Amino acid sequence: MKIKYLFMAFSAIVISSCATKYKKREINETVMQEIYNEIKTPYKYGLVMVPTDNSYKMDCPSVFRKDGKWFMTYLIYDGRGYETWLAESDDLLHWKHLGKVMSFSENEKHWDVNQKAGYISLQDPTWGGSYEWEKYDDKYWMSYFGGDSKGYEAGVLSIGMAYTKESPTKPHEFQRLENPVLTPKDKDVSWWDNSTMYKNSIIRDKEKLTGHNFIMYYNARGDSINPAKGAERIGMAVSNDMKTWKRFGKNPVLNNHRGITGDAFIQRINDTWVMFYFGAFWTGWDQGAFNRFAVSNDLMHWKDWKGDNLIESSEPYDNMFAHKSFVVKHNGVVYHFYCAVNKAEQRGIAVATSKDLGKSETSFVAPPEKVKKK
Repeated sequence: MKIKYLFMAFSAIVISSCATKYKKREINETVMQEIYNEIKTPYKYGLVMVPTDNSYKMDCPSVFRKDGKWFMTYLIYDGRGYETWLAESDDLLHWKHLGKVMSFSENEKHWDVNQKAGYISLQDPTWGGSYEWEKYDDKYWMSYFGGDSKGYEAGVLSIGMAYTKESPTKPHEFQRLENPVLTPKDKDVSWWDNSTMYKNSIIRDKEKLTGHNFIMYYNARGDSINPAKGAERIGMAVSNDMKTWKRFGKNPVLNNHRGITGDAFIQRINDTWVMFYFGAFWTGWDQGAFNRFAVSNDLMHWKDWKGDNLIESSEPYDNMFAHKSFVVKHNGVVYHFYCAVNKAEQRGIAVATSKDLGKSETSFVAPPEKVKKK
């Protein structure tokens, strides 16, 4: 009898533990406010990465940690298209350029010859966690959007995958899959992603809430190739092997109907998932481009924050756009990296923090109009 009662007691503990582990908390206004209080960064430290001259622009930071150092992949636009670069830092505030990881193709037949905008995949999503770039199939993976047209996000853009078995902390070319994994011309394309595709962010679905191993959040434009009529929205795709992807659902998971809702970045904060993203050119909004967030307990249904922007234009270096999030928490401080664009259309990478860490001494070089006057 004792054995029977011990077994029953043990079973009750296991069931209780599992129920607690997988219990979904309702995403109500109280939860949303808790998340906002945890992630807000009211102190703008300033620019941390800027072009050395006005011939190119910086964009889209992705930050990871390895061997006690911080690393950042980011984009460079030089007039031809995007390439993906790498930088390193000891303190998240001072950065050193290392070199390229995805370059323009020499082979003009490549579908992505002129555009390779890369983002790290399968990073530890734990808020305040390791921020390690994790492997799958003994490889580090990078998703990217690419295309063969020259210009700023020009032409039809599709999503590709690349990987490396070497250390991601050393600049070297990632190996690309030969063909894109998602395009606006796929058979399963939807009304909202049938024009062109942009940033993509991949996480593991460890609990298989979607029934698959991996989830990609991506933003795309649909309705029309005319931005005045179309809009960018965020939706999902799924995969079991990082090579073959299919759309998950026919509708976007975040949609503001006009302008841009894009560049999702996912973090797990306690029992909830948080999607950092940016908005731009929304009806009734004065800000040009700004960073916001949404919250989910199942990775598929997202509740949008209705309060203040996380990041918006307020300084001379970001007085046109302040957008495109990458957010980490380290040693009790939240660092919100974003793309800062001023009215001279200079573009660099800035950071805001949850604690006052002073002000950056980094600044843009003389803006183009001042250079022309000399």
